Amino acid sequence: MTEAIVFDFGGVLFNWQPAVLLQTLLPHRIQSGDQAAAWTERVFQSFVPGADWSEFDRGVLSAGETCQRIATRTGLPAEEIQLVMEAIPRHLAPIQPTVDWLQRLAQQGVPLYFLSNMPRPYAEHLLAHHPFLKTFQAGVFSCDVQQVKPDAAIFQTTAQRLGLDVSRTVFIDDHPRNVETACALGWRAVQFDSAPGCEGALRERGWLPTPQLR
Repeated sequence: MTEAIVFDFGGVLFNWQPAVLLQTLLPHRIQSGDQAAAWTERVFQSFVPGADWSEFDRGVLSAGETCQRIATRTGLPAEEIQLVMEAIPRHLAPIQPTVDWLQRLAQQGVPLYFLSNMPRPYAEHLLAHHPFLKTFQAGVFSCDVQQVKPDAAIFQTTAQRLGLDVSRTVFIDDHPRNVETACALGWRAVQFDSAPGCEGALRERGWLPTPQLR
């Protein structure tokens, strides 16, 4: 029996396409998909723990410090990195099919939580501008606990803080490494591709919680 569902944010509940973002904002440097992929790797470093952006996610670097570090490391002007960073709140648009599914689950009485790698400025923006996030009973942002996925520690912290029995909790994330870590720790984890696809995968596994009568 599944008792709760934990959602990732970027790429699941909110749009997150860093290659598209960079190509849109820096067309003078990026004219192809291959170039966009290469610059995404250089700027975001695949979000590997310990890298500049992951430290921003972890809440130990400010936006200004992160901007300067990336500029120094990549050779890009700090103004261009700042342009990208300031555009991210607009880029993080809700993925409506997932929002609709989330709200259906809430109407069915399913306990809903979140676990997201998110720098503080963006976490605060999302909470302030998207009322549907009140659907969640609680959640964990990486910046609040100074831990990041895919490290096991943030999953353990999340389970403890939210009082979850991970063997009865579904975790949904678009990043395979995060899903692998969750599975290794005993969570019921599914890699997200789309809301209908994810819902179908949970149904096939018998992991959709039984709606609660109200």
